[in-house]
Amino acid sequence: MTDVDTADLRRDPDLAPEPAHDSGIASGHDSDGDLAAHLDVRVPDGGSVSLFEGDEGGLELAQRHVLVTLLKQRFVSARTHPRDWRVLVEHERVLRSRLNDLFLELAVDREREVAWKRQATSETGARFPTLLYDAAWSREETIVLVHLRDRLRAGLAAGDARVYVDRDDLVAHVATFRPAHVTDEAAEEKRARNAVLAVARTGLLIPTAAEERFEVSEAVEALLPLELLQELLEALRRANGSDVPAAPEAPVDLFGEVAPEHDASEEQA
Repeated sequence: MTDVDTADLRRDPDLAPEPAHDSGIASGHDSDGDLAAHLDVRVPDGGSVSLFEGDEGGLELAQRHVLVTLLKQRFVSARTHPRDWRVLVEHERVLRSRLNDLFLELAVDREREVAWKRQATSETGARFPTLLYDAAWSREETIVLVHLRDRLRAGLAAGDARVYVDRDDLVAHVATFRPAHVTDEAAEEKRARNAVLAVARTGLLIPTAAEERFEVSEAVEALLPLELLQELLEALRRANGSDVPAAPEAPVDLFGEVAPEHDASEEQA
């Protein structure tokens, strides 16, 4: 099945995303002192810290942790990374500077409390080296994303503080977009379930105590601005009729910017 041509900006294998609810530093410590105790390092009275022999880094421990999280995850949010989010808001300028050194920009949506990185673009049109590469969302993943945005907006409009979805409901929704000529329902259901899993791995579906139930991250609305949502819906309509979706003129970063073309020579093996 042809993928919907909207780029995900998935990292190369060395920068693969980790689960949003990671253990250790991100989930168990509130301050630089606590982080230092976790790593068995000492924080001098001046507040600076050396984490290893020969360390010449200019960032404090908590700032370094946020920077690594930004590089490894698709986004940082107050909901999924509360401590990192507080540090990011407090030290946004220095973190933006460090990302700029890597030809990346920091985007921050303070209303939805989510931040993400994106490839910087040259004013002259020249291409910068990149740590990111493009990959298209599958048709099923796109259907899940659009549905999550709709559910989130409806829930928030109804006054719900948090919005939840069930795995089976998502799979059933994907089935409603199944072209009439498709007869292998088992294969289609498997693709739909894999799509839900793929979206969950991005952190846009937050696990709950119930294995089959997820909370919808508010980051999904920043991920799918209205203009891109309309583009995706039109592509899905065409795909549902012909199985060949109409592709945008350029790959689109799902965080709202035109994504750089993938340079295969820069991809890590």
